[in-house]
Amino acid sequence: METTGTPTDTCAGPPQGNRRPDGADKYTISEVAALTGLTAHTLRWYERIGLMPHIDRSHTGQRRYTNRDLDWLALVGKLRLTGMPVADMVRYAELVRAGDHTYGERFELLQRTREDVLSRIAELQGTLAVLDRKISFYADAGRALASERTR
Repeated sequence: METTGTPTDTCAGPPQGNRRPDGADKYTISEVAALTGLTAHTLRWYERIGLMPHIDRSHTGQRRYTNRDLDWLALVGKLRLTGMPVADMVRYAELVRAGDHTYGERFELLQRTREDVLSRIAELQGTLAVLDRKISFYADAGRALASERTR
């Protein structure tokens, strides 16, 4: 989905699953659903709202996804996990399709998302510390009760 000129963005990382070699990578919507864990309804919705690029069609009108589409879906999955709003994901997709001159805006959007993720991680670390203290308390209390019973 990335455009020309500069280094290729590999989206979300190395290829996942049982993928076909490039050039032989024509997947049906049900195959993509099986590979990604997304429903066919979600895949159609992503296309309808502009989160997915144009998906090629077979001569009978069936969608035909490529490895590049799978890479894009992997990135979208990661963006969803960050808590990025769908509107921001759609905006990012629009920027990617618009070309290299949008790198600055893409950078800012992803940087804001990264800051939000770091903030949530810090909040979760505080929550984890509370849980660890409670677990430790109950582990100690359980040992104390067990030792009283054996006396």
